[in-house]
Amino acid sequence: MKLYLSSYRLGDHPEELLRLLSKNKTAAVIVNAIDDETKAIRNEKLQKEFEDLKNLGITPEEIDLREFFGKEEELKKKISAYGMVWVRGGNTFILRRAFAYSGFDDILKEKINDKNFVYAGYSAGICVLSSTMKGLHIVDDSHIVPQGYKQEVIWEGVGLVPYTFAPHYQSDHVESVLVDESINYMEKNNIPFKTLRDGEVLIAEV
Repeated sequence: MKLYLSSYRLGDHPEELLRLLSKNKTAAVIVNAIDDETKAIRNEKLQKEFEDLKNLGITPEEIDLREFFGKEEELKKKISAYGMVWVRGGNTFILRRAFAYSGFDDILKEKINDKNFVYAGYSAGICVLSSTMKGLHIVDDSHIVPQGYKQEVIWEGVGLVPYTFAPHYQSDHVESVLVDESINYMEKNNIPFKTLRDGEVLIAEV
C-alpha cells in the first residue's frame, strides 16, 4: 500500500499523489471525521473534497462508513473497486470509531500488500493511522458522540505507522497552539511522533 499523508488538504505536492496512482484513478472519499456536523455543512465540505480531486483528474465517490457498520465484507467488496481512498480531516476519535465499526481498519491491514492501492488523506485522516490516539485528545474532543455511534473512546490506533502524527505544526491553523500542547504530552509520555506543517506531505509505502 502506498501512503500520501498530508497535514492539510492536498498539500503542496498533489502531482505526487497522481504519480502514486495506478491506471485506476477512482477515489473512495471518506468524510466520517465530520459526522458531528449538520447534514448541510457535511455535504458542503464533502463537495469541496470532490472538487479538489476532480481538478486532479481523479473520479471521487463518497463511501459513508456508517452505511457499513457491522458489514465488513460488503465494505471490502466496495473498496476493492477503487484505486485509492481519500480520508478527510475532522475529529480523529469519531473517525477511529467509524473505522472500527465498519471493519475498515482490518480491511486496510489486508491491503498492505496491494502495491496498486493508495491511502491518502489529511489531518485526522492521517492521525487515525497512528499506533495510539493518546496525545491527540488534546486537539480533538474524544467524547463527541454523533448519532449512530457509541460513547466508547478507542485509544488504539489503526497502527499502519509506528508513531503518532502532529499535523498543523507551527502553521497558520486554528489548532496549531493545541498541537504544541499535544507534542508536549507525547514527549512526556514517550510517544513517538512526527510533525507535519500545513503544505507538507509524507509519502511512503507500508
